[in-house]
Amino acid sequence: MSLVTLLPFVVLIGAMFLMTRSAKKKQQQAADMRNQMQPGSGVRTIGGMYATVKESNEDTVLLDAGPGVELLFAKNAIGAVLTDEEYNRIVHGIEADLKSDSDIVPDDASSLTETAATDATADADEPSDAAAASDDKPVDLGKKDETETDEEPKKTDGESDAKK
Repeated sequence: MSLVTLLPFVVLIGAMFLMTRSAKKKQQQAADMRNQMQPGSGVRTIGGMYATVKESNEDTVLLDAGPGVELLFAKNAIGAVLTDEEYNRIVHGIEADLKSDSDIVPDDASSLTETAATDATADADEPSDAAAASDDKPVDLGKKDETETDEEPKKTDGESDAKK
């Protein structure tokens, strides 16, 4: 057998080895993360539920999902162990580091556009310039060259709509 015929098999075996190695590494990281859970840690299950760890056993975790709601999950069902700041931000809406000099995003986007801000401040009796301009002529957003016309060119002998 020549080396050329063996090369694809060697490359294939090498790729399979690398893929299984990375998968095992990810599984080990997930197992380590689950083993680091302690009572009081905030977690997210693989189903998307947020809860607090009440008790952790070898294969199971008892989660506190709210007042009087305790759920027993398999450890493999824990998707992520969250930091206290992240858990409080997601579940309780508490921001840990609010800076007063940072920009605050409004709840609605009306103040983000200039025309919306001028419309809001304009009197109800007078139409705004933006509204008056939109009543005159519709805006065509299509891109046309000045040489183009709306009509299709006339077909000459031998031409058809069929693709070649």
